[in-house]
Amino acid sequence: MNLKNKVCLITGSARGIGEGIARRFVADGAHVVIADLRLEDAKATAEALTRVGPGKAMAVAMDVTNEDQVNAGVAEVIAKWKRIDVLVSNAGVQIVHKLQDFPFADWKRMLAIHLDGAFLTSKACLPHMYEQGSGSIIFMGSVHSKEASPLKSAYVTAKHGLLGLARVIAKEGAARGVRSNVICPGFVKTPLVEKQIPEQSRALGISEEDVVNKVMLGQTVDQEFTTIEDVAEVAYTFAAFPTNALTGQSLVVSHGWFME
Repeated sequence: MNLKNKVCLITGSARGIGEGIARRFVADGAHVVIADLRLEDAKATAEALTRVGPGKAMAVAMDVTNEDQVNAGVAEVIAKWKRIDVLVSNAGVQIVHKLQDFPFADWKRMLAIHLDGAFLTSKACLPHMYEQGSGSIIFMGSVHSKEASPLKSAYVTAKHGLLGLARVIAKEGAARGVRSNVICPGFVKTPLVEKQIPEQSRALGISEEDVVNKVMLGQTVDQEFTTIEDVAEVAYTFAAFPTNALTGQSLVVSHGWFME
């Protein structure tokens, strides 16, 4: 398995898990597209990854909820590198509220970023993958694709939805050489998760230490956060796997937080 010279579009990849996946792919010789809302941040990350080598990197501006921006970003990639071999739909946010207090605008924003974003980027990439007869689409799910937690109604709904979308793509894409998978991480110590610690502390009426040790890590086997490198390695496996044997499958990466 390898990604040498494969063109890999990763959304939300200027930092965090997306950047970690891009770094892993570039190290294997992939041509990586850093797609992010913040073009300047994307350019800085692409420049830094180009120095890592041996792969290459470029930056595109992309709001994954905006169909025109998604299509324009994909067109920019095709113009430069002529193909797209891997899509990693990673862009995401987290907003926590009790259900009865959840603002409808926040609910719609959460579903738009996670579900509309996965749909729009897949829709834009699939014709190119079908034309070349191969491709891999990877959605960034969560343990919450399989499980539920208080305060996360929109997030849990969106992450569950990604499983269904991936399975449809796996069935539709098989005859054209396109695979689809979902990565389901546990809590990864990124700014997105660090932001949740005080928010959940206030909402649940417990200390921040208890949020970490009881809510986030209490169900793991070793009280350890999942790492960005853990997730990147799973993304690499799905992206580089050479057959349809794993298509339509999801993999939980959670230090035992959830076991199937």
